[in-house]
Amino acid sequence: MNVFIVGGSGKVARSLARMLSECGHVVRSLHRKPEQAQDLAALGAMAVQGDLTALSVDALATSMVGSDAVVFSAGAGGAGMEVTNAIDGRGLELSVAAAQQAGIRRFLLVSAFPDALRGGERNPEFENYARVKKLADAHLVASDLDWVILRPGTLTDEPGTGRVHAAAAIPYGTVPRDDVAATLAAIIERPDVSRTIIELTSGDMSIDAALARISRR
Repeated sequence: MNVFIVGGSGKVARSLARMLSECGHVVRSLHRKPEQAQDLAALGAMAVQGDLTALSVDALATSMVGSDAVVFSAGAGGAGMEVTNAIDGRGLELSVAAAQQAGIRRFLLVSAFPDALRGGERNPEFENYARVKKLADAHLVASDLDWVILRPGTLTDEPGTGRVHAAAAIPYGTVPRDDVAATLAAIIERPDVSRTIIELTSGDMSIDAALARISRR
């Protein structure tokens, strides 16, 4: 399978690229900085340089052509409201339009858990982030794509366990980035998991079992 990752230089995206490549999939990862290309290549991905805030729909669609699925894992990473609006908001809308133009049906979005950071300081930047992420989710849901929205809890750099709690609505918690990547990789290989929103934290069920339960619903 050919997978195109938007936001390919992020930690979850890099883990995903490595996992997919090791399973024999072809991965293309969109990245902004030239120096990121070598690291992506070492993970088995084909590096595609481009600035999500500057690309046109036509240019991004051209890069996506031939892909079977798109994974949107880009994010502003706390760089401020304008960057959040440009990447998490308009960047998602651009990527959806590009996927449609390129004839790609499968689209996975790494979103945000509704309770993320609610225990911390409430400030305008966070409230804008929460609003933009919700609108991005709604934009994808309203599209005609075969979408899945994954909402992980607070991300950690601990080693993945392969054991998760995944459902439409679950209590808030943490989850290793590697387990988020592994869940995305498993969703890509499960077309029966479709047009659904999945919240994800660490848990006691294998990823395959959790997704099988979701698909039956």
